[in-house]
Amino acid sequence: MTSRFPALPDAPMAEKRPTTAAFHGVTLHDDYAWLRADNWQEAMREPDLLPNDIKAYLEAENAYYARAMAGTEDLQETLVAEMRGRIKEDDSSVPMKDGPFAYARRYTEGAEHPLIVRTPRDGGDEDILLDVNREAAAHDYFVLGGTAVSLDHDVLAWSADTSGAEYYTLRFRDTETGQDADQTIPDVGSIAWADAQTFFYVRVDENHRPNKVFRHRLGSDPAEDVLVYEETDQRYYVSVTRMRSGAFIAIYTGMNDETEVWVIPTDAPDTAPAVIEPRTTGMEYQIDHQGDQFLILTNADDALDFKIMTAPVAAPSRANWTDVLPHEAGRMVIDVATYADWTIWMERQDALPRICYARTGTPLAEGQEITFDEEAFALGLQPSPEYETDLLRFTYTSPTTPAQIFDFDLSDESRTLRKTTEIPSGHDPADYVTRRITAPSHDGAEVPVTILYHKDTALDGSAPCLLYGYGSYGASMPASFSGNRLSLVDRGFVYVIAHIRGGEEKGRAWYEDAKFGKKVNTFHDFIAAGEALIKGGYTSAGQIVIQGGSAGGLLVGAVVNMRPDLLAGVIADVPFVDVLNTILDETLPLTPGEWSQWGNPIESKEAFDDIRGYSPYDNVTAQDYPPMLVTAGVSDPRVTYWEPAKWVAKLRVTKTDDNILMLKTNMSSGHFGKSGRFAMLEDSARSYAFALKAAGRA
Repeated sequence: MTSRFPALPDAPMAEKRPTTAAFHGVTLHDDYAWLRADNWQEAMREPDLLPNDIKAYLEAENAYYARAMAGTEDLQETLVAEMRGRIKEDDSSVPMKDGPFAYARRYTEGAEHPLIVRTPRDGGDEDILLDVNREAAAHDYFVLGGTAVSLDHDVLAWSADTSGAEYYTLRFRDTETGQDADQTIPDVGSIAWADAQTFFYVRVDENHRPNKVFRHRLGSDPAEDVLVYEETDQRYYVSVTRMRSGAFIAIYTGMNDETEVWVIPTDAPDTAPAVIEPRTTGMEYQIDHQGDQFLILTNADDALDFKIMTAPVAAPSRANWTDVLPHEAGRMVIDVATYADWTIWMERQDALPRICYARTGTPLAEGQEITFDEEAFALGLQPSPEYETDLLRFTYTSPTTPAQIFDFDLSDESRTLRKTTEIPSGHDPADYVTRRITAPSHDGAEVPVTILYHKDTALDGSAPCLLYGYGSYGASMPASFSGNRLSLVDRGFVYVIAHIRGGEEKGRAWYEDAKFGKKVNTFHDFIAAGEALIKGGYTSAGQIVIQGGSAGGLLVGAVVNMRPDLLAGVIADVPFVDVLNTILDETLPLTPGEWSQWGNPIESKEAFDDIRGYSPYDNVTAQDYPPMLVTAGVSDPRVTYWEPAKWVAKLRVTKTDDNILMLKTNMSSGHFGKSGRFAMLEDSARSYAFALKAAGRA
């Protein structure tokens, strides 16, 4: 069969520079290890420092990509215009009241970035605290990090990343004058105010690991800031937050499946942090403060799907924890928030979320639920920053329903719609259909699958399909609205999200069943979703384009090795595909913390064999592959650029087909691509233009 998207002549061929390494009696051969620059950490901050030979190869691949996609330039411009037409340009968030003010983010027409604004609590003139567009004007890349206003509302702490490497610089702005203080603090993670003058922040180290908490006093030299906490376990990452009650700063430290929490009273910020419960292998917990107790969301006592417990503030150790919402298998408790008079929590069951609440003093098991009607939907909690309130804000969306923001009065159960995301170019939910089906996997597991298509799309197998998945770290994929997707759906595509194992859509067991040696379940679930779509007439073999990013790139990389016959194309965004080599290298920023997901192949021959069995780079084989679009970012600290670069280099000399294979590397940004709400549309347009061409629709 003639390729829908054939390769061009003169594709770049990376030089082979063979290297070997031995582990557990196995010799690994790697022809492309040289693509990892010795100075990669410097190049992540300053991409121009990339060695010339590596830069030349990446730029040759970019030039090849440009030639291959040249015929889609008009289509991409059309797609960007369509997607931009679905964005209200002069948009704003619903103001959130906090003390004497109401804070919001507002966009002006044509602006890439927001304004941080506030008005008097009950109405009045607006003050612009931060014009992000003005700050971004001098930079090719600009992402706003954290913002936090002081307790007296006189100072705005704000941070930004200007390289894509996720190194954020912290600044302090006078909210009256709009001027920043002379002091700046580099390489900052999370931030939290203790009082009007005292501020806690996390610093990241040279390996991009957030591991130190400092205390800063306004006006003082940051060089004199006090080190409050230092994490010495390289697997653990640290963050700080202020509890809603305002009584405590919490220091969280932990990895994917294990946490430890320390607290500092805000009325005595110089106090040394006190641990709630020392770290215990496999135990996770998070806390919130309410009156004379802490509420604790935890998996303690084998509560696989988590439960809520309480502990007295005066004696919060594990010995004094008491169940208030007992564990129930299959009901995943995913978040908890406290007000003075209310406890609110989110649950997920059968891949659908729900919001529950109970008045203080009422058993949580007797709590109420906020109900919804659609077959598949997503929810988000936006609790008030104020502690003494009955107001709960939440978001609701579905694949056919643009995001809606509701204020819910917990005292009388009234629901007020505060905002529906406006689609300026028009949107009628009745034109689209959302379905939820289940796909039987290789071992009988039933995989939830969310489907979106236009009502006029024939379900006779003729429609192309974009199948999206992630399936790692317990991250659940919401059944939410995306205006961008409509550009595919309106062109006859069926858009599908597979809620595969590795996420927590069906509870913690859904995640645990795709760790270590069971990771292959993730890939089988994704294949099962594709087969169920074919069986149901939604699409047919050879009509499916699969897409995944980061660990979702591992997913699509493994699946294209396993079942290329199902596919019309592959979109692998900053894909984690050189898994074995990465998890064998403990000097990389994320590796030590990853061992709790994949196993430690340095110490374990079993983990080494498991990872080697599915790692996409190690399993490239001489077979036909569909058209493929692969992306990378030189400044990416999460999936380093050489993973996709090595994978493409190896694929190009191994595969047996004449389909296109492209590597598009962003030479000036990182994991999340372009910055700016409109610039980001170019990344989506690129992907969708590729999908349309690969499926024969462009």
